[in-house]
Formats: sequence, C-alpha cells, structure tokens
Amino acid sequence: MTAYVPQGADSLREDAPGGAESKFDPNNQASPDAQFPKALIWADDRTGAAKGMRYLLRKVFPDHWSFLLGEVAMYSMIIALITGTFLTLWFVPSMGHITYEGSYVPLKGVGMSEAYASTLDISFEVKGGLLIRQLHHWSALFFIIGLALHAARVFFTGAFRKPREINWVIGTVLALLAIIEGFAGYSLPDDLLSGTGIRAMNGFMMSAPVIGTWLTFFVFGGEFPGEAIIPRLYIAHVLLLPALIVGLFVAHLLLVVVHKHTQYPGPGRTNDNVVGFPVMPVYAAKAGGFFFVVFGLTALISALVQINAVWVYGPYDPTQVTAGSQPDFYMWFSDGALRLLPGWLEFTIFDTVWSFNIFLGSLVLLPLVFIVMGAYPFFEAWVTGDKREHHLLQRPRNAPVRTGIGAAAISIYLVLSLATINDILAVLLNLSINDITIVFRTMFFVLPVVVFFVVKKLCQSLQRHDREKVLHGHETGTIIRTPEGKFFELHEPMDAYERWALVQHEMPKPLALTSGPDVDEHGVARKRGPLTGLRNGLSNFFYRDVVEPVTPAELAAAQHHGEAEALEVARTPQIGAPVDDAAGDDDFEDTHGSAVQAPSHRP
Repeated sequence: MTAYVPQGADSLREDAPGGAESKFDPNNQASPDAQFPKALIWADDRTGAAKGMRYLLRKVFPDHWSFLLGEVAMYSMIIALITGTFLTLWFVPSMGHITYEGSYVPLKGVGMSEAYASTLDISFEVKGGLLIRQLHHWSALFFIIGLALHAARVFFTGAFRKPREINWVIGTVLALLAIIEGFAGYSLPDDLLSGTGIRAMNGFMMSAPVIGTWLTFFVFGGEFPGEAIIPRLYIAHVLLLPALIVGLFVAHLLLVVVHKHTQYPGPGRTNDNVVGFPVMPVYAAKAGGFFFVVFGLTALISALVQINAVWVYGPYDPTQVTAGSQPDFYMWFSDGALRLLPGWLEFTIFDTVWSFNIFLGSLVLLPLVFIVMGAYPFFEAWVTGDKREHHLLQRPRNAPVRTGIGAAAISIYLVLSLATINDILAVLLNLSINDITIVFRTMFFVLPVVVFFVVKKLCQSLQRHDREKVLHGHETGTIIRTPEGKFFELHEPMDAYERWALVQHEMPKPLALTSGPDVDEHGVARKRGPLTGLRNGLSNFFYRDVVEPVTPAELAAAQHHGEAEALEVARTPQIGAPVDDAAGDDDFEDTHGSAVQAPSHRP
C-alpha cells in the first residue's frame, strides 16, 4: 500500500492535517490510498471491471433539456419491463373457453377466453392489479412518444451525421420494434377492441400477393381466429421482442459512449471536446432523480386517467366489430392510409385477387417508412459530399431544407392520423364521409409541399434575422438625434458569447461549385458517375438559397457605421468566412467605441 505523501508547508506542523503526527485513515474515500470494500476488490481481481467502470464513471455528458427526451424513452421502457413482469404472474395466455364467475357482475355467466378472464381478474381481483395494468400501458405509450421526440431532436439538429449513422439506424429499428411490441401487447387481453385489431392484422396478411393465404394460416395456425394467436403473441411480447429491444438499446447506449455525446455549439465547445458533467457524481445523481420524476408522473397519470377499460368492450366475438374503433396513436398513419387508398387498386388477374388498396397501406407502408428514415443519413451525406465527423449540433434554422423535409413528413403523419377518424368526423360534423376522404387525399399530396416551402422560408427568415442581430445588435427603443438633425435608434451591441451561436456555423456550397471543372489540366474529361447530374441537382436544391453567416469584415463595417458600399465591398471577398477567422481582427469595437472580444472559432 502506498504511504500517504503530505503536501505543502502545513505538513511540517505536527498538529496540521497530514503532518508528522497524522495517521492514514483507510476509510477516507477521498484519499488516494483509500481502501475499497473487499467485495469490489474480489470482483475486480476476477473480472477486470475496474478499468471499464472508471472510464464510464468519468465519461462527460453535456447538459441540455432536449437530451432528456431520450432518457424519457429509456426510463419508460424500464417501467414497462418492471410492470410487465408483474402482469405475467397472473395473465393466462390461452384462448381456452371458460365461463366468467368473477366479481365484475355485468359479465358474470358470459363465455370468454382464459386470456380475457385473467385480464379481468388482474383488474378486479389482484390488489393493485388495475394500477399496474395502467402503468404498463401508459409507460409503453410514453416509451414510443419519447422515441419519436428523441428521433425528431436527432433529425432536426443533424445528430445523425458521421459517425452516428449506425446509431440512427439502430434507433429506427428500435422504433419499428416498439410499434410491433405495442400492437402485440394490446392484442393480448382478447377483448372486442383488441380482437378487432387482430382481425385487421389477418386482413393485412391476406392481402399479400400470392402468399397471403398461406401466411395467415401459418401465423394463426389455421382459420382465423384459431386458438394459437394469443399464445404466439404472448411469446413475442414477453420474450422475443423485449430481448431485441433491450439488446438494441444497450448497443445504442454503447455507441453513444464510444462516439461521445453530441453537444450544442457554444464558446469553448468543439468537435474535439465535450463540455458537461461526469457521470459520477453529478450526472448519475441527476439521471437518477429524473428517473423518479418520470416514474412519479407516469404513476400519477396511471392512477387518475383510465386507459384500455377492457371490461367495457366485452370478450371478442368474430361476428361483432367495436363501433368507432381505432388503434393506438403509433398505428394511426397506417390505418389512415388504408382509409385513403382508392378501391380501384383491387383487381383480379388469373383468378387471383390483388388487393393493393390494403397491401400498400399495411404491409408496405409500415416498413417503408422506417427504411426511408434509416437511409436518410446516407442520402444526405451523398448529396452534400460531407465525409467529416460532426460532434456539434446544428440549429434547425441553419439547415432549412432538412428542417422543411422533417416538417413535411410530420404533416403527412397528421393527415393520415386525421384520416383514421374520418367516420367519426363525418358524424360529429354532419358531413359526407366521401367528401372528407377526398379532402384528406388531396391534403396528402398538397400539404407536405406547402409545409416544406413555408418552413424553409421561415428558417431562412430566421437566419436573416440572426444576421441583423449580429450586425446591428439588440433594439433598445431609444431614439437618438445627431447634431446634423438625423434620427436613428440606439442598438445595444451583442455579447460576444451570445453572438457566437449565430455566426459559428458553416454553410456548405453546392457540389457543382466545389467538385472542380469537368476536364483535368490535360483537357481529359473527368470520370463522372451515372448519378452525378442527379447528385449535383439535389445538392444545388439543398444549398442554392443559403444565408451566409456574418463575416468579420461585415461586422467591423457595421460597428463602425460604414456606408452601404463599404458593407458590400466587405462582404464580397469573405463570403462564408466565420466572424472570428479574420486575421488580425480578433477585437471589434461597438458603436460606442469599446472593445468587444470575439471567442476563437472552432477548427
């Protein structure tokens, strides 16, 4: 054991801490010679875990509220796993027929499956069973909501760029598995509502060309509904899908550690560092506290807001359909697509019915959405030609085309979601359901285009507003009159740290302007791929309307009350240069002549 080495002149005093008379305290964990519990030493001797744990506990994570969205998803998943384990102790995954004799009087003497009867018993017989059921359902919904919001944050801030493309793909697969897991879960009680959903699933599989009949017989073990679907869904819900989701979640978190966490731009933050708090003790304490916040809010909602009251629907009967039935929100877009697809997509060829009006909206749409999501980072990298690593996030306004694409995708989801309740809207608004369907079909094609261009223009307007703020500072509302009789508003110069966030970003150029001439120095045509023209066109579409950040010369001219001609001359040779990269121009003067120090630009 290394002896404690006292530091400083105080160590020479006998009565001083660490002096000649002081003795080493092995229980002081702040001491470099602290003795750790023997159990930890025993485990480290056999596993070598101390080195990895030391690395993880010293890992630094940035602090921003938007990063909590991913934690909401993770904590909700943990709550769902814990409550789901509780429910498995009493749920009976069987379609065996019994007569209900439980405490819920309206259903006494009614024939039902063992799965539905055990769900009623959990709700009315098991102490705390109904609360746990609702905790499980609400946490599952919050899990998917957290995933969706986290994915939106990652998309709009460009956090999916190199080297995080694989992690983005893992996230999209997680979202798809979460949707399938949710569908399998709310199908298990075998009530009339969930049975209607299973009946819809049967129809989806039947619409698969050529193999539809064999596919549904394989899944259901014979004619619908059969007696095998509930046990099979149960195995998928409690074993197969959770194992995949947890495994992918662990891989997702490991890649976050390997790549280091992204962070928002700011003074002192670069692609080579992370500004934040270490896991121990700060981040672990905050994360642990936030888990109990999420758990407490989920429990409060579960106790006060009823969800999935299966006893109201009754047991599933294939001859009945629940009026006004819709799936959970994460399946709205698929159900809405089924209602909007025209009937003429179903036709008969060679005595075989091809039901593309169902097939496209169910078996094709769901995987297609997540394939497009997973491929987007590679598509953007191909269009932009950007091969660099990115650890700093972008403000959504500084990527107007990407932000417009994301907003357009959200508008498509909203249209399909509203189409899910087209029958209810027709009844409540006293309108024709055919007219409502036609309106939604039109909106499906028109609204995304309108939303894209509106959002793109809004982002560019915000960028121009940022330029004005950097050049002229904050408006004060104070009017100044000069000796010559001129009037102008006094502007308060921006703080250098506040200005940093508005000028630090880079605005890429279209590939056609950066890829060089079509011929080399010998006049020989350069090799171009078959998609070069398409790539250049898309790159031009992405970046042709960029709003450049303010350059150092522009800022200097504006702060010295330069004339418009001076501003124009200053802008031309330095367009696109960051404010802080002008040689010999690190300090600028504000309108009152005081020096303003600009923070150094990131490499």
